[in-house]
Amino acid sequence: MLKIILLFSLFSLLQAREIKPIFKYKSVGFVNDFVVAYNKLYVANDVGVIDIFNLKTKKIQEQIPLELVTSDTGELRCANIISIDYKNGKILAVSIGKNAYRNVWVYEKHQLKKIIDERAKLSIKEARFLNDNKILLATFASEILVYDISEKYIKYKKHITQSALGDIVLSEDKKRVIMADESGEVRILDTNSSKTLQIFDSQNVDNIFHLAHAKGVTITAGQDRRVGVYQKGKSDYHIKSTFLVYCVGITPSGKTGIYSSNEAGDLQLFETYTKRKTNILTDHTSTVNQIRFINEKELFSSEAGPYIYHWKLDKLP
Repeated sequence: MLKIILLFSLFSLLQAREIKPIFKYKSVGFVNDFVVAYNKLYVANDVGVIDIFNLKTKKIQEQIPLELVTSDTGELRCANIISIDYKNGKILAVSIGKNAYRNVWVYEKHQLKKIIDERAKLSIKEARFLNDNKILLATFASEILVYDISEKYIKYKKHITQSALGDIVLSEDKKRVIMADESGEVRILDTNSSKTLQIFDSQNVDNIFHLAHAKGVTITAGQDRRVGVYQKGKSDYHIKSTFLVYCVGITPSGKTGIYSSNEAGDLQLFETYTKRKTNILTDHTSTVNQIRFINEKELFSSEAGPYIYHWKLDKLP
């Protein structure tokens, strides 16, 4: 049996192909986050501008500049935009303000509004739409908040764990938030009540940098060089990498995962149910910080630089 497994693994490695991006989009600054919706690419960068690319023309269609930030010394500088989301014509963004506290913005109908000011003294790491009127905020201190945009109030604010936040990701129906922290722990929370529904037996023993989730499958990217895989109704497991795993992604079906596998930023595809490694995406030149699939065969990824890469898995050389 062992010989069969080894032969199968060797065969898989020999069959693996390198995939190159079909296009590279260039933002005006270093990319921190992005989202793809309705043939548009929304990009948050470190120079205070939201770039909106048209995926058909492959050009910047619109740019939304945020107000400048006053430093402690009184100097004006660009706002660093660290999080972005989109829903039904609205853009949600988080930028770093004075004293590193956060400003939260909503852009709708060509109007930019600040809905949470830096004076609230929140160290928000990520913001995501729950619906048209409610957003979920996660802080570096592992606090979860739900804010009502229409009513302008915080529905709840709860401190979940003593460990610093690693990452969050929402379930498809927005009723659950999966949360990971620097201890390597992964948990599922109810977004309506903030109640902890499940804590997984951790496959990581150190800080989790990034999460991906689809169809009951959650993937983690760990400082311990592990890719943790949690599957509803199946045994959890991890894949060992040769380098720190900074980023992961998953197809909408949950059947295919991907992770940054080495210092060069190559992205390794694998089957979540069989653990089998398949093709490799190559061409990144820096640390990968975001991977988003838009269907089973198409994805975008960004790095610590100005580029967002567009890939099609059926476009083999």
